[in-house]
Amino acid sequence: MPSSDPSFAPQKVVLFGSYAPSLIHFRGPLIAEMIRRGHLVTAMAPAIDENTAAALRSLGATPVSVALGRTSINPIEGLRAGRELRRMLREMQADVLIAYTIKPIVVGVPAARAAGVKRAVALVTGLGYAFTGGREPKRLISRAAATLLYRRAFTKSDVAVFQNENDRADFARMGVLPTKVKSILVNGSGVDIDHYAPSPPPAEPSFLMIARLLGDKGVREYGEAARRLKQLHPSVTNSLVGGIGNEPDAISREELNRFIGWGIDYLGAQADVRPFIAGHSVYVLPSYREGTPRSVLEALSTGRAVITTDAPGCRQTVEHGRNGLLVPPRDSDALFEAMRHLVENPQLIAPMGAASRHIAEDKYDVRKVNAALLTAAGL
Repeated sequence: MPSSDPSFAPQKVVLFGSYAPSLIHFRGPLIAEMIRRGHLVTAMAPAIDENTAAALRSLGATPVSVALGRTSINPIEGLRAGRELRRMLREMQADVLIAYTIKPIVVGVPAARAAGVKRAVALVTGLGYAFTGGREPKRLISRAAATLLYRRAFTKSDVAVFQNENDRADFARMGVLPTKVKSILVNGSGVDIDHYAPSPPPAEPSFLMIARLLGDKGVREYGEAARRLKQLHPSVTNSLVGGIGNEPDAISREELNRFIGWGIDYLGAQADVRPFIAGHSVYVLPSYREGTPRSVLEALSTGRAVITTDAPGCRQTVEHGRNGLLVPPRDSDALFEAMRHLVENPQLIAPMGAASRHIAEDKYDVRKVNAALLTAAGL
């Protein structure tokens, strides 16, 4: 409910993301909390479908679609989108912009400043393709462009919010994050610990990975580790949930078919992953780098042992030996050994899962995360 403080004035807040369903799946509790506090919320993203729009309206937010591609950083497209966004924000008389993911940040924050928006918050949810290792020409070009655009956006931000210290430190080291810009850390996007309720793990060891099918997510390493594990323990289930994309590092259909031939159960993209997490005893994410991986938080909350990488964004979700195991990124041998260790020592799985749930409650409860974010946003 709105604040009873007589000096309280509702703010017109625009929450701007690059992928419409994420407004509900990742930011729904944030929207609900802003509405509860009495603010007027516009939820903005490209191509908002009717189901997402209806869900946003049910929360009390106003959905608005904006033209903005998801993947490429095209300067001409960015200028065009920036002009349109500036016009829209001016007409809305927005007070606060919260932009998350790269394109909403690099396009939205400068547009907000030009439109007279009082406060602009850049929420960095991960460094993404441009900054995740690799020196392929396309990635290097993307990195150079992203560096310039991020620096411009941060200069115009009131606060930059990061999900792990490595991302903040790396941006500062590269000169992307100006020293004069205030920056804070939050524990990822948080997880609704009631929605992702704990459940006992299945008796037999089984493994699940949920991710967009990208090389940088460690899908290839998971495929190879699962192949070797299946040869050693044919009865063990290794499942994969996620959609095939068109990003530069996307797994091809041919590769996916090869993984399926190795015995991986490919379950496609799923709108509700809770039954799949509940149906497996161990969650695996061998990603090369993350902000804070939302799928891992969902697995923690469900009470699952987790195998992930000792990489920025991933390592802070697992206390090695307590609630899971950490392995080096890009190392299918180490991943295989970690998976084999839990298959051959199944008594470790349930206690690790219980520890995961405790960590989710203590550190990643979405209510705690949103409180920190709204304080940073002056809301």
